[in-house]
Amino acid sequence: MTAQIIDGKAIAQRLQAEMAAWVHAHREGVGRSPGLAVFLVGDDPASAAYVANKERACTKVGIAATGQRFPAEVSQAEVQGAIAAANADPAVDGILLQLPVPPHLDSIALLNAIAPDKDADGLHPENLGKLVRGEPGLRSCTPAGTMYLLQQTGRPIAGQKAVVIGRSILVGKPMALLLLAANATVTVAHSHTADLAAVVREADIVVAAMGRPRAIHQVKPGAIVLDVGINRVVENGQSRLVGDVDFAQVAPQAAWITPVPGGVGPMTVTMLLYNTLWSYAQRHGLAPFSLG
Repeated sequence: MTAQIIDGKAIAQRLQAEMAAWVHAHREGVGRSPGLAVFLVGDDPASAAYVANKERACTKVGIAATGQRFPAEVSQAEVQGAIAAANADPAVDGILLQLPVPPHLDSIALLNAIAPDKDADGLHPENLGKLVRGEPGLRSCTPAGTMYLLQQTGRPIAGQKAVVIGRSILVGKPMALLLLAANATVTVAHSHTADLAAVVREADIVVAAMGRPRAIHQVKPGAIVLDVGINRVVENGQSRLVGDVDFAQVAPQAAWITPVPGGVGPMTVTMLLYNTLWSYAQRHGLAPFSLG
């Protein structure tokens, strides 16, 4: 058995082209493009690269991205004031605070200051509560993108055993809730799980989001493997990105697998765009963009 690759990059490009057509169809009637406010604090190179990538994606689909950069020593009050201004701005449909922020800032308070209906990252407690209750709302980008890739395999999810490795509020917990909503039987595993390898080998669906390079070596034959991990390692003097799954070992065992890079990552950005369009549609009484 050799796993089929779930090409997140190609799927994201297709969706973004469809989003661009949707924006073009509605922009004139609304009188403006969808708007995303992006806040970046400090000079972390990785964060700056992520923001630049997101802003390029916005340009591709016709979203007006307005970036605001703050020095690392900025005060909590100044960032909260900028968020409050974006909340009140009728041209802003989504707000993104790039994480992490410097340690002197309270990131939870900043995320909670974002208006729930402009929460492009889907991390506000109100939106997480809607996910728990199964109500429509903005969803966390990485779990939502991972779920979309899973659906693209065409494999039924209902009744399947799913293991989510990781329990963060960014990925693990919302991912488990999305799988539950699709009627999977879900186990959430983590660093204290006894015999993690045995738990993983029982799963029909494996979502690895633990932040440990190549930690998963074996899966159930025919499993679907979704690798959320992005880990930078140095091998033979060269830096490269690898996932939480040992791709070379696991791909021959699985039916479907996402690569790193080029798997879940592009879909995370795409779901950020989707959330912005969803808020834009809600604000102007439009039929939302359909993921199909």
